[in-house]
Amino acid sequence: MISTDSLNAVHSGSQKTPEPTEFIFNQANLQAYEACLIQGLNLVRSRLENTSKPFSGILPKELALQFANLELDQPLESISDALKELESLYLKDAIYFHHPKYMAHLNCPIVYPAILAEQILSSINSSLDTWDQSAGGTLIEQKLLDWTAKKIGYNRQADGIFTSGGTQSNLMAMLLARDNYCANKGSHNVLEQGLPSYGHKFRIFTSELSHFSIQKSSALLGLGYNSVVPVAVDEHFKMDINDLRNEVKKTIDQGLIPLAIVATTGTTDFGSIDPIHEIAQLCHQFDIWMHVDAAYGCGTLVSKNNRHLLSGIENADSVTVDYHKSFFQPVSCGAFFAKDKSKLSLITHHAEYLNPLSQKQEGTPNLVDKSLQTTRRFDSLKLWLTLRIMGADKIGAIFDQVMQLAKDSHRLYQDDKSLELLHRPELSTLVFRFVPSHPTTDEEIDKANEHIRKAIFRSGEAVIASTQVKGKRYLKFTLLNPATQIEHIEEVVELIKTLGQQYFSITNEQNLEQSSQPNAVCMESL
Repeated sequence: MISTDSLNAVHSGSQKTPEPTEFIFNQANLQAYEACLIQGLNLVRSRLENTSKPFSGILPKELALQFANLELDQPLESISDALKELESLYLKDAIYFHHPKYMAHLNCPIVYPAILAEQILSSINSSLDTWDQSAGGTLIEQKLLDWTAKKIGYNRQADGIFTSGGTQSNLMAMLLARDNYCANKGSHNVLEQGLPSYGHKFRIFTSELSHFSIQKSSALLGLGYNSVVPVAVDEHFKMDINDLRNEVKKTIDQGLIPLAIVATTGTTDFGSIDPIHEIAQLCHQFDIWMHVDAAYGCGTLVSKNNRHLLSGIENADSVTVDYHKSFFQPVSCGAFFAKDKSKLSLITHHAEYLNPLSQKQEGTPNLVDKSLQTTRRFDSLKLWLTLRIMGADKIGAIFDQVMQLAKDSHRLYQDDKSLELLHRPELSTLVFRFVPSHPTTDEEIDKANEHIRKAIFRSGEAVIASTQVKGKRYLKFTLLNPATQIEHIEEVVELIKTLGQQYFSITNEQNLEQSSQPNAVCMESL
């Protein structure tokens, strides 16, 4: 075992200046490699052991000052110096998702088997586009794709590919929906001929609460934002099936083309799950591509208590899964699935230097044949080691736990007069706002809740999110950390109430001062 002193001495200022090749990872430089890793691990460990808040509260303009005079053309003296600088510039003010009072966005704490995988995959640096760049990595990824497809409820006709996340997966879904329609109903090859003359008629239907990546995908595919039809939601923030049916019929009556319906199983704000079975029936009736965006709700695929929430997902033509949300994997780790794997050929391009057609005919598995990316990280290894060390049941149990916490929190505060709860949690989010005990305007309540969020963020004591619903400002807890307990929820809620009461107290004092000012002027004039 290498001593700590010798590790700190490697590539330090007390040694001779390393040759450029001494930084290359190979068998000759394993000692330096180990020294870097151990120093990095010690730094992370130290930060976590000494981190008491999820955030320092620093403002962008304050942190930017530390970057103003940095000269990247001049390297530092040693690894230790570089890590000290990194601690100052990044780790000291990082936002820590593992902290129990981080409750803002769909960022999860991560399991350490996946971090082990990150270290291995980054060291070996396989590229998962072709067999001759990855070998066993190709088979590991394919095994995980087949495993997940089975969890979805697909048969062996299904296939998929790992992606950078939900945005890329949703883009693939809309691309396949478009090109499949053109090929099968329009006898048109988009790959070769570009958009057809009727492309402007395509319409995509999705909940008004769905992820913005659907609009973004439509723009990238040349269909434009206006091709996306937002469908109203019901009182539970799920897609209103009657409104969907009316919008589809209206589109047909106008001579337009219903291209795809996107069901969201876990909206970003509410965690609401659209009515999958009813949407599937409508898609079958009108022969429309059905896509399920399960980026958030995919954790229920391995849940013993909540798998039923995704009942009917097996009827979708395609599915988005984000392991880096509810499977507790490091970013990035997502996947896209097609019920009929032959549809993935719509994005295949054979390059002679990379994945020639002859290799496919020989049976060589080149994952690039079904991916939008060429060079692609071995992100699937993270999920692989997680399953082989932890097992899927433990992942599902963690997700069940945070879902239960959201329900318990709702139950605790549903009768609290200081909080206006907007919905009953279905997954693990809670949307609400602080309301004062005295009558006031919605505008003032909006200002108060935005003030609360910013004040909490500035304090660093917790990190929460906000959103807007029907023009009103709300606060949001996104609960993905099993370390978060009900007492943490209570502490943050008390902070919210205190800040809210202070806001209105100060506002009332200011209003009194302003209202008394004209009288003072009048007295002086007398």
